[in-house]
Amino acid sequence: MRKQISVIKFFLFLTLFFGSLWANDFRDTTEVSLQKDEQKKILVKYDSYERLFKFRWTLYKNGGLVIHRSYDGVVAQNILYLRNKNQSFRLELKPRGADFYNVPYVLVKFKEFDIKKKKAIFELFLSDDKMQIELHNFKNVKER
Repeated sequence: MRKQISVIKFFLFLTLFFGSLWANDFRDTTEVSLQKDEQKKILVKYDSYERLFKFRWTLYKNGGLVIHRSYDGVVAQNILYLRNKNQSFRLELKPRGADFYNVPYVLVKFKEFDIKKKKAIFELFLSDDKMQIELHNFKNVKER
């Protein structure tokens, strides 16, 4: 009897532990499809601030996708791969401040590349458990 209780406790522990590992902590998810140099613009609002997040891709070669992005005047470049650990980038949406360990962010993940249509497909995940952020999507814009 005592051994059965220990086994039950052990399985209960494993279930709770692994369940928390796979828990979805994202408030919202969106899929975005972009052609080369087509730009995605997202207006980020929090408190009394408005910030613009833009990203586009310029090159797909050897399984790597070159991403150009900017947020609040900060420009960066990433190379994302489908079959590697480097499939995504994380963008913190507001300064750390008092919420040092719990900053809202967007995770942009390279999901697939449609070779026939020459389109890259991304998933955007919003992590914002305190509901501080509003995202407003703009239509995709072709860069010239």
